[in-house]
Amino acid sequence: MYAHNVNVRVTETILLKNAQLATCEQGATACGLVPDGCVVLENGRISWCGTSTELPEAFRELPAHDCAGRLLTPSFIDCHTHIVHGGHRAVEFEKRLQGASYSEIAAAGGGIVSTMSATREASVENLINTALPRVDSLLAEGVSVIEIKSGYGLDMETELNMLRAAREIGRIRPVVVKTSFLGAHALPAEFKNKADEYIDTVCIPALEQAHDERLVDAVDGFCETIAFNVQQIERVFIKAELLGLPVKLHAEQLSLQGGAELAARYKALSADHLEYLDLDGVKAMANAGTVAVLLPGAFYTLRETQCPPVAALRKYGVPIAIATDCNPGSSPLSSLLLTMNMACNLFQLTPEEALIGVTRNAAVALGIKDRGVIAAGMQADLSLWAVEHPAELSYRMGFNPLIERFK
Repeated sequence: MYAHNVNVRVTETILLKNAQLATCEQGATACGLVPDGCVVLENGRISWCGTSTELPEAFRELPAHDCAGRLLTPSFIDCHTHIVHGGHRAVEFEKRLQGASYSEIAAAGGGIVSTMSATREASVENLINTALPRVDSLLAEGVSVIEIKSGYGLDMETELNMLRAAREIGRIRPVVVKTSFLGAHALPAEFKNKADEYIDTVCIPALEQAHDERLVDAVDGFCETIAFNVQQIERVFIKAELLGLPVKLHAEQLSLQGGAELAARYKALSADHLEYLDLDGVKAMANAGTVAVLLPGAFYTLRETQCPPVAALRKYGVPIAIATDCNPGSSPLSSLLLTMNMACNLFQLTPEEALIGVTRNAAVALGIKDRGVIAAGMQADLSLWAVEHPAELSYRMGFNPLIERFK
């Protein structure tokens, strides 16, 4: 069952008082910390926030919830997942431990193509039921928005079924689901050495159908030597642009292919992974306002050694988000709290950057304008934690201090 230890409060008007607020607002220092803070939730929105001494007289008699000095943050956003899929790849985990690389496993018929077979065999109902335990794990950690990609069907019907399952998850759980069409994820065996034909006859028609059924919020791709090149991805982006859909991209994960610069040319919401991102790509992303989504779970699982260029991203002002990349192969990770710890320990993000990376910047990476910060006019979507300082969320491992979600 979802979040058995968390009380999701739904009320017309309530005053949250005596909280350590981490507003995560742009330009704020130390996550916008506000000691002895108050937040007024009214008609599903934040109508006011600030210190208790600034609380307007009109709000002082509202029904109040005492936060007892604990930390109140925007609820988390997991902005990159492949959480809907069939099967598992535990055997590949064993092979990697024996020395096989991600590319070698893919070339031998494993990897994404292996998950494709199991996903094609699964019904929409099965896809939903197998995804829900992973979804519930995220929700129990204060996640209120999850991005879910297709990309394990690689044929028309299965790609659509994955997106249908994702939409249904958003209806049966208290979570906002943003969908990304990822038809350009890998090349199925029936199109071996025919990548351009696959783009023309499967990927683009499936995207058009997904758009017609209102199943897709953004368009993604995998630009890599084991997937698709820049020219092939660009054809998908051109179609997305014609359909009025924003784009994002798996880029520079295993090698430098120029994907980040392509994403920037199309004003992508985000470019993700980025271990091999170069300075030209950093500058292009900065100019385009494209968010860098870092995925330490995949870095850890694949035992990579080249880290994303975090210092350059900071220098040029590229917003940094982090996400679980929850998937059956390269990142079987369903904890955003652990992801925050990994981002700090593996990529040297600060705890403040990690928190902003799963709130404000994660919202931007999904094109969401009404969540991710605590400010007047934003959605009433907050999490209360049994900690006193934001750094506590990143430094523990395997511990969930969530007390309540206010939604």
